[in-house]
Amino acid sequence: MKKIVAWVPVLMVSWLAQGCFTFKLTTKDASIPLEAKTVSVQYFQNMARIVEPVLSQQITDDFKDYIQGNTKLTMVNGAGDLDFEGSITGYEVKPISITSEEASQNRFTITVNVRYTCSVKEEMDFEASFSRYEDFGSTQNFEDVKAELTEKIVKLLIEDIFNKAFVNW
Repeated sequence: MKKIVAWVPVLMVSWLAQGCFTFKLTTKDASIPLEAKTVSVQYFQNMARIVEPVLSQQITDDFKDYIQGNTKLTMVNGAGDLDFEGSITGYEVKPISITSEEASQNRFTITVNVRYTCSVKEEMDFEASFSRYEDFGSTQNFEDVKAELTEKIVKLLIEDIFNKAFVNW
């Protein structure tokens, strides 16, 4: 009886550990065609009404870094087996919460249009628009929070694009 009681905690820990790791999903589990060896990200042109000078380069570079950090694909210039091209189509700040005829919250939104081409599996090709926003108080000067909010929004947009292209749920 003592031997059985001694093994109960060991069995419970191994059972719990097995359950904890069964559903683990990371970006390393991305669904990338095995035939694909290279990827390319074309420069994201800024076509928005308001042009933030560094945003195109930021999105392009951050997306390249994200892909390289989360896949085994080789980044190439030109057209890779997998190719992303896109444009920034929206960059705006609008009041969203109005109290006493005054905005109490503002919403900063960035929208990008992306065309993904998979030369090894054409059925995976897509073109889609992605939009993300962050809210900030009307007492805050947009210029003071712009860099931080842009970084957050760009990160979310990149994750959305990556997931649409590579993560099949």
